[in-house]
Parts: sequence; structure tokens; C-alpha cells
Amino acid sequence: MENYLKGKKALITGAGDGIGKATAYELAKLGVDLLLVSKSKNKLENLANELSSYDILVEILPLDVQDKNQVQKSLSGVDIDILVNSAGLALGLEPFYKGDSDDWDKMIDTNIKGVLYVTKAVIDSMIKKETAHIINLGSVAGKMAYPNGAVYCATKSAIHSLSEGMNADLLRTNVKVTTIAPGAVETNFSNVRFKGDEQRAKSVYKGFKPLSAKDIAKVIINILNTPAHVNIQYVDIMPTAQRNPYLLFKNE
Repeated sequence: MENYLKGKKALITGAGDGIGKATAYELAKLGVDLLLVSKSKNKLENLANELSSYDILVEILPLDVQDKNQVQKSLSGVDIDILVNSAGLALGLEPFYKGDSDDWDKMIDTNIKGVLYVTKAVIDSMIKKETAHIINLGSVAGKMAYPNGAVYCATKSAIHSLSEGMNADLLRTNVKVTTIAPGAVETNFSNVRFKGDEQRAKSVYKGFKPLSAKDIAKVIINILNTPAHVNIQYVDIMPTAQRNPYLLFKNE
């Protein structure tokens, strides 16, 4: 496989866990320097240590993407070729009229505003590149809302529209924009959604083989590792047992 990525630099948000962390490993294998962003300094330090065997530069930046001023202060003018907006979360699983408005704010501030803040901070440097790429993590829930997830689904629908708008606004530049829309992926996602209820989180993935963070990371690599003239704008990826948010076959 030809390597179009060696020597480039990628910024990954949500790098402490899940898809962000798995993507960091896959990029490291291809010789990509990394700027890893997460709220957890400890997770970033551990990941940097784990990646120390690769011949790349790894920088860490403890940062909450919800904090507009801190994002601007920390990332403005940072020189990167690749941005992976992986930070995101779901909180709660109840009808919207019973939802916690604090949870709504956190999902909106992270899933939508965080993407906007980070992208705006680094886009000027990316526009100057001969080729650059933004990956936004969406969800199949952004295409088809499911019961008890209204606000989360709305945030991912916003990401899909935002990515389309980014592609339009970045016409006449060499910046490519891709939305990755996963289905059921077994990460820390459900544990966060259910606020540490591990038994409930594990039950989400019983009876079928879900995707892994590594599965998504490998798709991201295949999209990034393309010639400058190729722009893969949207990808759905689900486990074979799932065909949309409502069609999921479980062996009970």
C-alpha cells in the first residue's frame, strides 16, 4: 500500500479513548507525527508512552474542546495536515421531555461546538497546504433518529450538515472533509452514556459482534491515505448484524 501520509502531522481530539486512541496508533504506524488532545492528562501521557516505540513526534495537549477561549489560545495557528474531530459523547437514554438539560448542553457543547472551535483554530494553516484533510466523527444516528436519543441524534445530524457545509466552503482549497458515520461500536461510549453503569453499558453489545474502535480507525486511515485529488466525503460503517439504528439482529 502506498503511503501518502508519512511525515505529515495530525491533530486528534478525544485521543484518550476509543476511536481517537485507535486512530493515533494507526497513524503512528504510517509515520505521522501526532498532536493528541483530551481532557485527561493521564490518558494522554499513557498513550504517548505507548507510542514511544514509533519513529514520530508525539505531543500531548490536555484540553476540553468545549472551552472556546482555551481552544483558541492553545490551537490557534498550530501547523497540521490532518484533523480528526473524534471528541464526542452521548448522555442519557430517555425521552427528550424527561432529559437533563445539563446533559443536553454538554452534548451540544462537545459534539457540535467543540468541532467548530477546534476546526476554526487550525483551518488557516490547513488551507495553505498542498493537501489537507478533516475527519468528522458522525453517526448513523445523524441520518435516522432513534427513540430516547433525540438530542444526541440531533448533534450528529448537525455534524453531517456541518461537514457538507465545510466541503462547500473549502472549495478552491486543497482541504478535504470526510464524515465517518459508525453504527454500533463497542468503546467507552455506552459507559459514558449511562454514567458508569457498566452492566447496562455491556448489555448494549450482547447478542451480536459490534464494531471495534480499531475497525473505525482502519477505515479512517484508508480514507486519509489517498491521493490529493481524491475526496471521500461520507462513509457509513456498521457491523454486519446492523443495517440502520432500528435493524440490529441479536442472538438472544
